[in-house]
Amino acid sequence: MDLSIQNIEYCKGVGTKRADILRKELGVKSALDLLYQFPYKYIDRSRFYYIHEIEDEDTYVQIIGHITEWHTIGAGAAQRLSATFTDGRHNIELVWFKGIKYVKLERNVKYLLFGKPSRFNHQYNFVHPELTPMSKVQPEMTKGLEPHYNTTEGMKRAGINSKAIRTIVAQLIPHLRRQGVPDTLGMDILEKYHLMGLNDALANIHFPIDNTAMQHARERLKFEELFYIQMQILRQMKRREQNEGYVMPIVGKHFHSFYRECLPFELTNAQKRVVREIQTDIKTGKQMNRLLQGDVGSGKTMVALLTALLAIDNGYQACIMAPTEILANQHYESICKMLSPLQAGPKVALLTGSTTAKQRQPLHEQLQNGEIDLLIGTHALIEDSVQFANLGLCIIDEQHRFGVAQRAKLWNKNTRPPHILVMTATPIPRTLAMTVYGDLQVSIIDELPPGRKPVQTLHYVNTRRTSINQFIEQQIGLGRQVYVVYPLIKENEKMELQDLQNGYNQLCQTFPQYRISMVHGQMRAKDKDEQMRRFASGETQILVATTVIEVGVNVPNASVMIIENAERFGLSQLHQLRGRVGRGAEQSYCILLTNVEQSKDTRKRMDIMVATNDGFRIAEADLQLRGPGDLEGTQQSGLPFELHIASLSTDGQLLDIARQAALEILDADPLLEEMHNRIYKQRLDFLRIAAGSWGEIS
Repeated sequence: MDLSIQNIEYCKGVGTKRADILRKELGVKSALDLLYQFPYKYIDRSRFYYIHEIEDEDTYVQIIGHITEWHTIGAGAAQRLSATFTDGRHNIELVWFKGIKYVKLERNVKYLLFGKPSRFNHQYNFVHPELTPMSKVQPEMTKGLEPHYNTTEGMKRAGINSKAIRTIVAQLIPHLRRQGVPDTLGMDILEKYHLMGLNDALANIHFPIDNTAMQHARERLKFEELFYIQMQILRQMKRREQNEGYVMPIVGKHFHSFYRECLPFELTNAQKRVVREIQTDIKTGKQMNRLLQGDVGSGKTMVALLTALLAIDNGYQACIMAPTEILANQHYESICKMLSPLQAGPKVALLTGSTTAKQRQPLHEQLQNGEIDLLIGTHALIEDSVQFANLGLCIIDEQHRFGVAQRAKLWNKNTRPPHILVMTATPIPRTLAMTVYGDLQVSIIDELPPGRKPVQTLHYVNTRRTSINQFIEQQIGLGRQVYVVYPLIKENEKMELQDLQNGYNQLCQTFPQYRISMVHGQMRAKDKDEQMRRFASGETQILVATTVIEVGVNVPNASVMIIENAERFGLSQLHQLRGRVGRGAEQSYCILLTNVEQSKDTRKRMDIMVATNDGFRIAEADLQLRGPGDLEGTQQSGLPFELHIASLSTDGQLLDIARQAALEILDADPLLEEMHNRIYKQRLDFLRIAAGSWGEIS
């Protein structure tokens, strides 16, 4: 049977019902699709433990012994079954909370106990272990590394658990070894990098003959994923390199006048370096595609303005697109203020969803006849009715907030694609940037402007609320303002988190002398902007909010950020929220509040936040702790193909090798036309179809 076309329905142990579930839950249509559903862990069933050897709650163990006694405890829903299990030397408790009536125990029967130990009252026990009489233990149950598979709730309801997947896959392996499937990598790659062939890799990823074989299989399959992702990204980059761009060699009057007369502060060395990199790009005649990374408060807006002035001095229009009206307004106001001392400076305009039809008509006309030099706005900039006379530069702020199709519309606002400067305040680890933004040149502003004091970060448990309230009162007494951030809008009893509304009510009761605003994502944009405006203008002293303020208005007077239930946030998000304060000359504070009971992961994250303000260190730590899927939706929106086995947090070295391998092939054969490279083109075509639409902007 051809595994690549064999319908999963006709595989032994599947059938119509299970096939529908596998298609719906995992996207598995063929036998080969199932072979690409890799185990997430292995349990060594060849090793047997004694009870006294148990040392780790995270390790599955198997013990041979027998039951000495058992009894039920409690009544009704609280009833549980407790049994004593012995290996002949020591005893351990077994506990069942559910399905007690189905647990059949016998004395004088030798059992194979299998499960993950847990700790209760400083003693190990087993909760809901597997107990199999030794007379019924099959040889394969205690042989080698046993694969375990992730399953969804829908699969579990249909009776498809990890064991069921293992059984189905086991029946496919003989066919794989007998007939095989075509390799997805050429012999040149396999030999050069000493990689296992695909058929051996698929067999040993599911049922490895030993740990070494499993590791070789994992390496080969990880390489394949990373190689094709890099191949796709690098092909796109090479296509972009062929795009003709507008030549902007002049450093003219607007740039010079602003730099000499209006610069509010001396640029940092990092800002100067980035401006030079941009200048070099826009002189070449090729389209610039550059990612500007800078931590919160590093001065990206200043670099954006200087870049816009370079474009304007060369006779081109520029635009800046921001994700929210309030951020667009802030850019407009701050840029107008910075440019105001200039005599006959460039004309700047603002276009957002709130711009009225009456205001739009003359704006559109001025834009089309070239009177407007710099247009700042939201997604309103990409409307078909917005036409530029000669757009040469697009600057996109917080790019992850815009979809590919949205950004692509800006590219088409002129006869050639304009130069692109993409900005983000979310520091991105190197491995993630190489993958998600591998087709962009990267600039980093890794210095803060002089005079900025690092935000002091403190971690408190929520029983310290009285002293925190006193601190709030003290700071407001000094003329400062305070953010209080909650993870939720409505109460969720399961999560036992204090909701936003309750928090707002409590603060109003605690501080009746202060004016308090509240914002969250379910408010109308108009109402939300009004509350943010009141806080920014100083009309209110406390702003209670959800993470909608993560990318938001700059309030230099706000010196305190209190984050409730900080354990519910990722590190990068905590850092982004912390960046809302520390924007003025005064000392600022970020207070992380958690429950008294904390997990090991929570303590680790809070310790990292307290220890450093370096966004790149925090992003690396977040990637290690959580993986790429949770970092700004990167895995969902930034990768051309989904990662099944490779990890951007731990496979950085392999990513480098895969990228170099892809680069060598594309340097020699950019279109993959040579006979020995067609395998790569075919695989890329297949992956693109399988992945659906992944944007290619040129």
